[in-house]
Amino acid sequence: MKLSILDQSTASQGKQQDAAIRETLALARHCDTLGYHRYWVSEHHNSDSIVGTAPEILMAAIAATTPRIRVGSAGVMLPHYSALKVAEQFRVLEALAPGRIDLGVGRAPGSDRLTAYALNPYSNAEDEFPQQVQDLLAWVCGSPLAEGHAFGSIKAHPLGPTCPELWILGSSDYGARLAAHFGLPYAFAYFFSEGKGVEQALEIYRDSYRPSPRYPNPQATICVWALAADTEAEARRQLMTREFWRVGFEQGLRMPLISPEEAAAHPYTRAERATIDALRQRALVGTGEQVAARLDELARRLELDELVIVTWTHDPAPRHRSYELLAEAFRLGANGNP
Repeated sequence: MKLSILDQSTASQGKQQDAAIRETLALARHCDTLGYHRYWVSEHHNSDSIVGTAPEILMAAIAATTPRIRVGSAGVMLPHYSALKVAEQFRVLEALAPGRIDLGVGRAPGSDRLTAYALNPYSNAEDEFPQQVQDLLAWVCGSPLAEGHAFGSIKAHPLGPTCPELWILGSSDYGARLAAHFGLPYAFAYFFSEGKGVEQALEIYRDSYRPSPRYPNPQATICVWALAADTEAEARRQLMTREFWRVGFEQGLRMPLISPEEAAAHPYTRAERATIDALRQRALVGTGEQVAARLDELARRLELDELVIVTWTHDPAPRHRSYELLAEAFRLGANGNP
């Protein structure tokens, strides 16, 4: 099975936010050597938790400093932008790293509504998302637009012999149906809702899939939050960082990550403790072998041959170690990768 990574460039309390961007580059280089298949970066705005606002720029830096791993967006929030401009950006990325670029797009704002309006105050672009995807697919792959299209004479440069893989991202039936309609790969954000709705979304995607020349068969994955450590106790300790964040998230807060020690000392209310207890019961945490076994079981149940792993820790070292342990457990280096 292939393992890939979603890195959200999380900010940590006590550190400048720009350090999170440099850590994304360091982790990408590390995971390239471990044998991971893809390295995806996300787009969020006006958040003190997740500070990766421009995946296309991060991707250029990652692609320039890694020799092998696929590099992608998970994703570009397409309603904020012109489909042509996104196609041009990713054509440039494809020229920098031919055959290694993934273009994951989503419809969600990746922010609050006011920020979304500030990013694109001129139209209700969410309603135009299917048309944007259709135009983007043509431009990014150098294909003609639909006959009679107002922009039919326009090309997205630079052209070349290869083009990025276009993925549809989602956490609901909408993205599954859209990906199936266009015959595109689909990634379900399992970690958004701890897997709620994943079976239905994948079933809809597979049952309604319309084969395309590049993707004659459906190609799906899910993004899963997981954390491994040398001992189960240490993994549970590191999980406290995300527990504290999740409590704040449900109260509308987007705070930097705090250390496990600070999280352990926080005076949680009874309701907040209930939230944490529910998270602990579902969390994919433990030793590398324990987490790998649960990930493998999940992949088999959903009939997937690739999983995308997202991991948050306050300090970089435990996150690096988590990806090392999962690479060892899945024998990534033994499967023909570095």
